[in-house]
Amino acid sequence: MSAMITHPFAERTELAPADYLAEAGTVFARFDALTQDSGNLSFGVAAGGRRWFVKSAGDPQDSTPFLPHATRVALLNNAQALARSVSSLVLPALAGVVGSAWGPMLVYEWADGELIHAPAERRSDPTTAFRRFRRLPPEQATAAIDAILDAHVELCRAGWIAGDFYDGSIIYDFEARQLRLIDLDSYHLGPTVNGMGRMFGSTRFMAPEEFELGARLDERTTVFNLGRAMAEYLGDGGLDRGGFRGADHQHAAMARACASKPSARFGAVAELTRAWRGEAARGGPAAGVA
Repeated sequence: MSAMITHPFAERTELAPADYLAEAGTVFARFDALTQDSGNLSFGVAAGGRRWFVKSAGDPQDSTPFLPHATRVALLNNAQALARSVSSLVLPALAGVVGSAWGPMLVYEWADGELIHAPAERRSDPTTAFRRFRRLPPEQATAAIDAILDAHVELCRAGWIAGDFYDGSIIYDFEARQLRLIDLDSYHLGPTVNGMGRMFGSTRFMAPEEFELGARLDERTTVFNLGRAMAEYLGDGGLDRGGFRGADHQHAAMARACASKPSARFGAVAELTRAWRGEAARGGPAAGVA
């Protein structure tokens, strides 16, 4: 369960989120259609002596987003369930929910840092957070991947399977060397079946079964997603040893995690984590794994 923190906002308002938050605090950031295409409308707000990230499902009357408003609300409710079921310092704590005229507003502690995602046309720009993150020294990149693994060990222990995990899920504070995971709204409890065909997500991270209608989606899918993160952030995005900056056992773990056939991958994120840390052969426990 998320750490208990108390937000200063009301339990409910009949105002639209932007109007209410402008009255309740100082809005210093806005995340709308100019920065993402989910249809959600989110804010950075200073109130009660600290900063908050407040996420809403957006305007119910706006028909522009791909997902209808009711679906966006359902995803926010799913995000609440995830935040309340997992304890991890990597996940910003959910402080509570404010009811509004537009549906629930999720109030999270603010996470300092930069979003790692960059659009395809800017991924070669050396000034982007994406490129700077990929240039981290191997020991810092390994520590960042370790944080992602630790969080997913806890998520999988609680039954959550990754969905739409990619660069846009990662905030990194380059000065503090701290990584946080956000926007896990599309994670789902337990194995399920691909009912879409090509699912939502970045092709750089998606497992083959996330493109196959009727395919099983389970913890081995999460293993693949995490293997792709290893390839992206400690390598050049490929699976060859020559482009990978980590140790041999890390490369072996990454390559197995990214196997096309689910049966050839690690069966669990905890198993991947032990192999990544070189502990599989010794039989020692991975950090964060009971």
